[in-house]
Amino acid sequence: MGGLVGGHDEREQTLNQLLVELDGFDPSVGVVLLAATNRPEILDPALLRAGRFDRQVLVDRPDRSGRRAILRVHAAKVRLAPDWDLDQVAAITVGFAGADLANLVNEAALVATRRRADAVTLADFTIAIERIVAGIEKKHGLLGEDEKRLVAYHELGHALTALALPSTDRVQKVSIVPHGIGALGYTLQRPSEDRHLQRRTELIDRLTVLLGGRAAEELVFGEPSTGAADDLARATGMARDMVLRFGMDEGLGPVAYADAPASPLVGLPAMSTLSERASPATAERIDAAVQALLGHARQRATEILRDNREMLDRTAAALMAQETLDEEALLALTAGLRAAGRPAAIRQVA
Repeated sequence: MGGLVGGHDEREQTLNQLLVELDGFDPSVGVVLLAATNRPEILDPALLRAGRFDRQVLVDRPDRSGRRAILRVHAAKVRLAPDWDLDQVAAITVGFAGADLANLVNEAALVATRRRADAVTLADFTIAIERIVAGIEKKHGLLGEDEKRLVAYHELGHALTALALPSTDRVQKVSIVPHGIGALGYTLQRPSEDRHLQRRTELIDRLTVLLGGRAAEELVFGEPSTGAADDLARATGMARDMVLRFGMDEGLGPVAYADAPASPLVGLPAMSTLSERASPATAERIDAAVQALLGHARQRATEILRDNREMLDRTAAALMAQETLDEEALLALTAGLRAAGRPAAIRQVA
């Protein structure tokens, strides 16, 4: 109702009537009007002018202390085992919103109920986090040997590149058991601390990890599969953000080319779409910059995996035999992994 509109008479009339009602309040009555939205970037500016909704309060995802407080409230509703550690659960749920934490407690209780336990343990919470992040494990529709081998190398392409790049999130588990909808395997990475900013080198490392699965397929099998579709979409979106929003291409310089409604709370575009003000020549340079970032990340991932090829083969054999490797097993199998250095200069293809 209060969104940016054009050509919709009913919406405009409703918005105008809302503005009339807001302006019609008697200031001496002491009425305080509150409103909430998950999409502040699409609100009509008229709603945010002085005397209307002129004070915005950002309710962001909770930090570690906030997650601890929220978990304490919801965990009081279930019986907890002696090994329950509030601080540890708060530490491994970086990025969870309040609703996510409430759902986590319910999922952990369900896990405990399925195994007919009297109390919810820390392990139940760990399993619940995996179910929320990766989806429910499928008991049927297991992979054939050829696809299992392909998925194993793909997931380990992500895992080994992440382990070789110290700025990336911890790898907590690698699995080739199908989960959720369409996920034939997954590499579970979780941040160890709350982060609000990321440097250019860190984003390049994340791009490298995203393309590690495809790089492993090309290195081992000589060609890619369709399994990297989601990785490519995420990597392309990240590369476009780096060029369009964050001005991280050295050739284009510190210029923001994104043209999207900015959020009145955080001041960032809602999505990275190319501004109509950019000339065709600039658009071509932007495409070239995005392609250069992705090409560099792919090449870097390939080099990491090629340098650790023997370890990749050995770890893939273990993953195919066990189907799931936790962090401890993965670190034991990859002891001696050759770490990657800082990213080299990125050159655009003319």
